[in-house]
Formats: sequence, structure tokens, C-alpha cells
Amino acid sequence: MAKSQWSFESAVELSAALNAKKVSSVELTQNAISRIERHDGKINAVCVRDFDRALSAAREADAAIGRGERKPLLGQPLAIKESFNIAGLPTTWGYPPQKNFKPAEDALPVTRIKDAGGVILGKTNVPVGLADWQSYNDIYGTTNNPYDLGRTPGGSSGGSSASLAAGFCALATGSDIGGSLRTPAFHCGVFAHKPTINLCAARGETPPPFPALPRVDDLAVIGPMARSAADLTLLLDVMAGPDPLEGGVAYRLELPAARHQTLRDFRVLIVDSHPVLPTDEDVRGSIEKLAAGLTRAGVTVARESPLLPDFAETSRLYMRMLLGFLGAFFLPDVYAGAKAGASQLAPDDRSLGAERLRGIATSHRAWILDAGARLGLRAQWRAFFGSFDAVICPIMPTPAYPHDHSPDQDLRRIRIDGKDYPYSDQLAWPGIATLPGLPATAVPLGLSKQGLPLGVQIVGPFLEDRTPLKLAELIEREFGGFVPPPMFDD
Repeated sequence: MAKSQWSFESAVELSAALNAKKVSSVELTQNAISRIERHDGKINAVCVRDFDRALSAAREADAAIGRGERKPLLGQPLAIKESFNIAGLPTTWGYPPQKNFKPAEDALPVTRIKDAGGVILGKTNVPVGLADWQSYNDIYGTTNNPYDLGRTPGGSSGGSSASLAAGFCALATGSDIGGSLRTPAFHCGVFAHKPTINLCAARGETPPPFPALPRVDDLAVIGPMARSAADLTLLLDVMAGPDPLEGGVAYRLELPAARHQTLRDFRVLIVDSHPVLPTDEDVRGSIEKLAAGLTRAGVTVARESPLLPDFAETSRLYMRMLLGFLGAFFLPDVYAGAKAGASQLAPDDRSLGAERLRGIATSHRAWILDAGARLGLRAQWRAFFGSFDAVICPIMPTPAYPHDHSPDQDLRRIRIDGKDYPYSDQLAWPGIATLPGLPATAVPLGLSKQGLPLGVQIVGPFLEDRTPLKLAELIEREFGGFVPPPMFDD
């Protein structure tokens, strides 16, 4: 089949074409379905297909457009991460015992997307429990990177990032507690936005078979993924806002405007090294190239600041708080083993692996003290953003790496410039924004010499999500963004 002119267009461009009657929602949906049927056998990104209902929704969207209706996502085909409930479709989180669990109601963000006119093609693959930077499970199999099928697409939103890169859709949803929006965006060369903590109510993005109750999250967020920065804002504005069952009873969202509208007005700090985990030459090289380009464009670029929080201490605190949360859901024997291991740690062992064990075994008293330290960290960031508008830094230390499905992640290693490091220590980079709850936008920066995507994250001030999003949009406009994978650019 000949290449469709619509497969790699942005959602903003598709919306304009739909409203101008240059294309119909049914045509866009049929094109998306055709691409999935032709290519997803190699990628395995769309694990649950809902094509009949998608075509029905597309026909309804075309009728609405014909009546002159205008909604943010009206007629747009998009994909939903498997972890979000969609009525009548399985929500498994990759757990085989839950393969037949089908919720009766849509997740709140899915409802908001449907109310905005979105056409849902299906659900995208995830790792078991959303707990890996790879995307595989025994129910749906392995999702491959569209730039190199032997490598990870990232996780846990790997199915969403691979779908975007392969031209299956222009928009997708994801979630993030350990980089699960930003890492797959980085590994697949697309955009993603980790919102400020609790900006997007996540009711119904719930592990089965737990009920979909309103919640306030401590570290986790849900957010948008796309092939262009402006599309992130389009989908974020649909997803954002308090849950109408709780905060939405009294509160309404009003995000502040971006601090600046032109590139030269931004003040950025660029960081390419971390005291506990380095980056490889490809990642450093892409950041150096961006730094030079921003300087030429008139951006105020700094490479160090005494105002920047201590990344080493941030990482140790993040390890404890993250595993303090995740450890609550470990099986009893795993939890007992971790507690036993923590009891044997030397007091002066400050490795990230030691801090993860301490987090699993933490007491409520210790967690409260750590939560107080996090408040101090947020205060540091507030002071920092009095002098800067954003931090630009890596998302992960290397481009996408070969699949590694060895069951014990503690035994896996990540190779950085010829030296091996603990796989889970990669949490250090996404944790920079996760722990203080800051917004962070993943931006692609072209391809490495091996043809693998590169990119950075732009970390912005608390609840000023439009600032990193605007900077991402300006960087895309000035330096280019998404590059289609050669094997799927047809």
C-alpha cells in the first residue's frame, strides 16, 4: 500500500485537516488500522485492538464535524496505555492471573479523551506491573523498538512510544513513576510530558482487580505522548484537572502561561553528568550539540549553579521513597527477603542499591522524615527557579539497549562507555524530576551514529507545565524533532 500522507502528521495538523474537510476521521482511522495490521506483527505495540468501536466513534466524529462541532480531539485516532481502564477491554498490567479482568467503566482520563472527541484504537503493551524499562509480559509478548527490533522501546509506556514512532497514531497516553513516560519517549525518538504531580487525576489507571477509586499520588503521574511538542499540550489540556468526585467539587485548574514565548528569553541550566551515574558519549554529544545551538540562538545557558540541588542526595532519597511505596505491593516472601537484606547493610553503604533495600524495609517514622526532606528539596527547587526557567538534562544514560528479560533486575547491568553499572541505578536520571513532583518534557534530538534515538528532558517549575512544554516546542522548531524510523517510514 502506498504511504499515507497522514501517517506522520501531528495531531494539530490532523485537527486542522479534519475541520477543513480535507480528510475524514473514518479515513484517518482506517489508515491507522491498516498500518497496525501491516506493521505491528514486527513491533507488537498495540496489544488490545478495538477497531470496530474506533470506526464507530470515527463515524460519529465525522457527523459532529459536519454539524460544525469543535472539540480538542474530535476525530483523532489515538492509543491508550494498557494500564488505563477501558470498559469492556482487558486491563492486566501484564499479570497473567488478571488476563480476563475487564472493568465496567472507563478510567477518568479515558472518559475525558472520549468527551473531547478522541477515537481510541486500542491499548498498548506494558511490562509486568509497569515495573521495567522494557515492555514484555507473558500475556502479550515483547514490544520491539521501531528503530532496531532487537532493542527495547523503553517502558513502561513502551507500547505507546513504539506506536507513535511507527506512525500508528499521533497521540497516546502513558504513566510515569520511574521514567515510564520519558524513557520510552527517549528510546523511540518521540515527545512525552511528565506533568506536575497530581495535575492529571488518574482514577482508573489502577492495577487489577483493585477498584477504580479517586487517589492522590505520591510520586506517580499520568500524561501525554506525541510526535510533536504542541501535541503534548493539546492532550495534556484534555487530561488535566482534579477528579470531579473529590478535588473537582471545589477546585478548577488554571495553569499559568509559559514564562517566555521566544527562545532567546529562556534561562536554562544544562547538566550532562550525575555524581552516581554517568552518561555515554552519544548522550553527552547530543547535549553538547544542543547547548551550542541554544547559545547561538541567544538563550542564556549556564553549566553549573550553586542553587541546583545535590543530585546524589536526591537519588538516595528517591530510591528510599520509591521503594517504600513499591515495596508495599511485593509478595510476602520477596518483602521478607528484602527486609533481611536491609538489616545486613553497613551504615556507611550509600549505594543506590542499599537505599532501595532500606526503602522496602522503611518504617512509617522513617518515611515521614524522608517526606520532610522532600519538602526541603522542593524549597530548593523553588529558589532555583527564581534564577532559571528550566534544567535540560539526560533522561537515561544510553540510547536503547538490547532486550534483556533476565528475571532478576538486580542482576542486570547497563553498559556505559564500556563499563557496567547496576540496571536499576538508571532511576537516578528520571528521579531528578519525579521526587520533587516537577514537570518534565522529553524532547528527541535526532539519531546516534547507530541510528538510535537521542534526547533530553526539560525540567520546569512546579505547576508551570507550560514553561517546559513551550521550550520543547521552540527547540523542536529550531533544531528539528521526530525522525521516522526507516523501516516503517512507508
